[in-house]
Amino acid sequence: MKKRILVIEDEEKMQRVLQIHLQGAGYDVVQAGTAEHAIELLRSAGDGTPPFSLALTDLRLPGMDGLELLKRMEKETPSLPVIVMTAFGSIETAVEAMKAGASDYVLKPFSLEDLMITIEKVLELHTLRHENKRLKAELGRRYDFNEIIGRGTAMQDIFDAAQKVAPTRSTVLLGGESGTGKGLLARAIHHHSPRAAGPFVKINCSSLPENLMEAELFGYEKGAFTGASQSHAGKFEQADGGTVFLDEIGDVPLAVQVKLLRVLQEREFERLGGKKTIHVDVRIVAATNQDLRAALEQGTFREDLYYRLNVVPINLPPLRERKEDIPYLVEHFLDKFAAETARDPRSLSSAALDKIRSYHWPGNVRELENIIERSTVLSSNDVIKADDIQLDPQIRGSQEGDVPFLPAGMTLDEYEQELIREALRRADDNKSHAARLLGLTRNALRYRLSQMGVDSPQ
Repeated sequence: MKKRILVIEDEEKMQRVLQIHLQGAGYDVVQAGTAEHAIELLRSAGDGTPPFSLALTDLRLPGMDGLELLKRMEKETPSLPVIVMTAFGSIETAVEAMKAGASDYVLKPFSLEDLMITIEKVLELHTLRHENKRLKAELGRRYDFNEIIGRGTAMQDIFDAAQKVAPTRSTVLLGGESGTGKGLLARAIHHHSPRAAGPFVKINCSSLPENLMEAELFGYEKGAFTGASQSHAGKFEQADGGTVFLDEIGDVPLAVQVKLLRVLQEREFERLGGKKTIHVDVRIVAATNQDLRAALEQGTFREDLYYRLNVVPINLPPLRERKEDIPYLVEHFLDKFAAETARDPRSLSSAALDKIRSYHWPGNVRELENIIERSTVLSSNDVIKADDIQLDPQIRGSQEGDVPFLPAGMTLDEYEQELIREALRRADDNKSHAARLLGLTRNALRYRLSQMGVDSPQ
């Protein structure tokens, strides 16, 4: 389809010259002798007629002048590029036109060759901007807040808070149980921020060994320790200009917390074994499935770091507290797996949906996704029935109405110590693994072991 150019010029001779030349260059030309006529044409464009690709207007027009027309066009068609024609010596007017929304200008008298160069340049720039905007929208769609399923009031409040904080550089602390979607929300905040074109670097603090955490976060210089054969940039350097997502922030050791506090306050640090101060421009989003205030009382988390992180707290509710979202989540996962397997979407029977609703969901949305995928893979029916929903009894947890209590003859302290010993036994005395089994941070487990007076219980 030919590109349509709206020419707004009251002199008939100039109209004919521009029309002949532009049509010869392959453009479709529509003429308007006044600003009022141009506005009518712009309003009707797209309503059964092709929209305009560009407007070329004189600044001196009968009735409404060109500057007033530009202001009206900015309101009516803000995305339409406009080139203004003005008399030589009226540079001030041309500058005023650019401020009013014009894309470029040409000074009369001008050569038709110069005019064509300006038109092609403006159209190319407009196309590039439009494509860039489309690509950004395509990238952001995956992490759009609307893609995080939540129809209930609780999730809508979270989306509202996330949308408000995303354009800022404020530090965000995401709370909530494992599997509630903290990582997905962190990505959405990043992709709705001015840093969307920058890197998003995720750091899982619970998976980093304590003796390697500082080097991974802040980097190291050659020779800083045995095996450091060359210098290495840490995660914060890699995230310069973007966002750092610190997942399971409660597992950061006290020694590293001091350096992390400096990054939050000053946006600077030194590599391990280095003396040069490195400055970074990063936005920090942290997440935890623990109560950091309890860690403050236990002395395993710094109070000053907590208040630096807790600028904008957002707590995601567990799935069992927002069961009104379950039907929408199920539908979303069924469509997702259908698209991945190139099959028609399945559906759930009412009995199957009731079974899912009555479940306690200790693994939250992540567990729901896994079970829907399992049922989709194993069921041969178009309608998934209740018997096709296979809940794992080992991670099932308590059902609604079941309230666990202490074993007979055992105090709370004794029961806690017994659970800790059992977790260490199952984890082969690996404290990090045992802490995850108990739903504790590594520091919190270490504190409880010291209270028991045992370093490594048999």
